[in-house]
Amino acid sequence: MVRRAWVVAAAVGALALTSCSAPTDPAAASADAGIVLADGHELGGYNPVAGFGSAGEAKMYDGLLRLDGAPGLPGFEPALAAELPTPNADATVWTVPLREGVTFSDGSTFEAADVVATYEAIEDPASASEVRSSFDMITSVVELDPHTVEFRLAHPYAAFETKLLIGIAASEALAEPGLAAESELNTAPVGTGPYKLVDLTPDRAVFEANEDYWDGAPEVKKLTLLYVPDDNTRAQRMASGEIDGTTLPPVLARTFDDREAMTVSANTSADWRGVSMPTDNPVSGDPAVRMALNLAADRASMVDNVLAGYGREAATPMPDAYGDAYEPEAVFAYDPAEAERLLSEAGWIDGSDGIRSRDGIRAEFTVMYNSADTVRRDLAQAFASDALAVGIEVNLEALSWDRIDPRISYDSTLMGGGSEPYDPDTQAYNALHSVFLEPGVGSIYDNASDYSNPAVDSALETGRRSLDPAQRSAAYRDMQRAYVADPGSIFLVFLDHTYVSKTSDWTMSGPILEPHSHGVTWGPWWSLQTWTPQS
Repeated sequence: MVRRAWVVAAAVGALALTSCSAPTDPAAASADAGIVLADGHELGGYNPVAGFGSAGEAKMYDGLLRLDGAPGLPGFEPALAAELPTPNADATVWTVPLREGVTFSDGSTFEAADVVATYEAIEDPASASEVRSSFDMITSVVELDPHTVEFRLAHPYAAFETKLLIGIAASEALAEPGLAAESELNTAPVGTGPYKLVDLTPDRAVFEANEDYWDGAPEVKKLTLLYVPDDNTRAQRMASGEIDGTTLPPVLARTFDDREAMTVSANTSADWRGVSMPTDNPVSGDPAVRMALNLAADRASMVDNVLAGYGREAATPMPDAYGDAYEPEAVFAYDPAEAERLLSEAGWIDGSDGIRSRDGIRAEFTVMYNSADTVRRDLAQAFASDALAVGIEVNLEALSWDRIDPRISYDSTLMGGGSEPYDPDTQAYNALHSVFLEPGVGSIYDNASDYSNPAVDSALETGRRSLDPAQRSAAYRDMQRAYVADPGSIFLVFLDHTYVSKTSDWTMSGPILEPHSHGVTWGPWWSLQTWTPQS
């Protein structure tokens, strides 16, 4: 099958700005009806302190930096920063001059105090921020003057610019410490971004252009997001012309390939899916089982059949977007015969029912997956079939995340990752480093297999602390080679995120490498604020 990547471009046009038909005067239509998109993710939760928009995708907030939109691995450009940050000699102190003349959606002035308040709130244990561990290299954020801040780090950190994408909230909205999940910012965001939230219900959010936006008022004047959790319902509403765009699972998206005035697009992502193999489980924790299942997994079939060709095989969390830091030889051949040989050599002997056992332990374990995610379901089923072919029984359970979480250290999970993919460090460190075995460090999803490999740890530390690009790349290649020699999980695929949209007459930027977080804040709409009518 043809694999579609980097399909969205200005040549295919942008989206209709009414829910009925493509406008003849897109500028007038944008000021009137706006654009209507359907998403499968709940609305609200708009607090950056809780992790909203950590990859820079928030429409109501700006970070100090933003992605420059370059193909492949994008770089960074100033947003609320007046220029790119300047590190000291060992990259432990980063100085950031701030843009002047910027106001928040409540009319207050953006200054250094707002930057300090946002990062301090993320670091405050009282916030219980889910992204706190991602910023644990920061020891303090200091206001040097109203238009300059200084970040002081615990150690050299080459990937620090990735930590400046998260949105900045007004300090007044963060004045009272408390749980980030309960902050008023979740439903009444106060940011400097190109759009303002003007109405929110459980199934609809309405945003209007910020006419005072420091980078120029958006031409698309209104954005309406609908919460439609069921994939088939979103597809039906798209087919009926009720909405202008949506995100769909790949197989369902392909059904729109030949529809008139509609575009199926796929954006390359660093969003991986894989199966955790917890060390505490006597089956999944066995190195021979882990290696055998990496050889038994038919990743090419998963890409072709589960992803309808919209994706790539994965052996580690590192996609080829990382250029010199990617090791092309760090892969697993599809070799079920070798998988069976390794299992037999390790003492896992065939039983009369075709399932292996060793020392009275049956080669059987459970893989949990989120019940609302059809792609995870289909990947889990394909993995279970491949495992059964080599004598390992995988039991599948479809559960909500709150039921998965208490069991994640013993039962396997169909995981996803790649939340901050704009540097190799932020892509791989939390997925593989053994520091997350320590109590209280990170979240339960960080290194969910409780994997420990000194060679992998050493390479990851070199990669994050070195300031030499060549040394960093070599370290990440070493890490990938060490990992495939002793795998801790079964990384399966990288997704191409798939979208369906109406065609129309807007000029927009091309696609961008997408993170794990997807939906209609990404796809063709990631740069909505920059769209212009075609002349």
